[in-house]
Amino acid sequence: MTPSITALADALIAAHRSNRTLDAAPWTDALQDATQAYEVQDAVATALGWFQSGTVPGCWKSGGGSRDVTLTHAPLPPAGVRQSPANFDDLAFHIPGIEAEIALRLGKDVTPAMAAKLDHNDAASLIDAMAVSVEIVDSRWQDLPATPALLRLADSQVHGALVLGEWQPYAAVDWASQRCETKVGNAAIVVREGTHPLADPAWLLPIWLRHVTRHGQTAPAGTVVTTGSWVGVLPCRRGDQVTAEFAGIGAVRLIV
Repeated sequence: MTPSITALADALIAAHRSNRTLDAAPWTDALQDATQAYEVQDAVATALGWFQSGTVPGCWKSGGGSRDVTLTHAPLPPAGVRQSPANFDDLAFHIPGIEAEIALRLGKDVTPAMAAKLDHNDAASLIDAMAVSVEIVDSRWQDLPATPALLRLADSQVHGALVLGEWQPYAAVDWASQRCETKVGNAAIVVREGTHPLADPAWLLPIWLRHVTRHGQTAPAGTVVTTGSWVGVLPCRRGDQVTAEFAGIGAVRLIV
């Protein structure tokens, strides 16, 4: 890594360890592309001991605002991945938000050679289960709206924690009419229908799997990816009770 990338990684590592946030302004020009942002992700994860060396992380986030933009990915620290119902009063958050999502689970190993040949029509055959999930988004950057996209990506794509619901067998779903209801604290229930930004959560699988296997590692069966928010980012506060339900698929409950 270049000195500026190493310095950025060190700053994020220190922010994690001290539960503090950083001013993004001094780091605006530290990264030139996504490859460098992913180098920072890897350096932070290694320093904090999130994953076993030489293995593919077991849980990821992946997604983007539409099929026309470059999708981004981040491995998720296992300490923050929990089953519903979940309570996160032991974790530190700064300005958390809620995303209601669908998670997918690989049903078979995917080698780099397999990933290279996948297309959007056959990737879903690799999935054995799906579940409702809620991501708590959070950042080590003080002013997230003003933070450049590459710095967000370097910071685990602003991940805080993840809750997974009960796994259900993966089956074809009419995603265009899929209903999602999310409630945060005392706020009104947010109802959405057919609002996944990629139209189908499984559409991202070939792109995500090529990223996961890019260093020559095989993604093992059981690897999980959460696939993007149906509700944008809903504001929340510490202590809020959150529920998210996808009709016909399941629900999750958590306390932020």
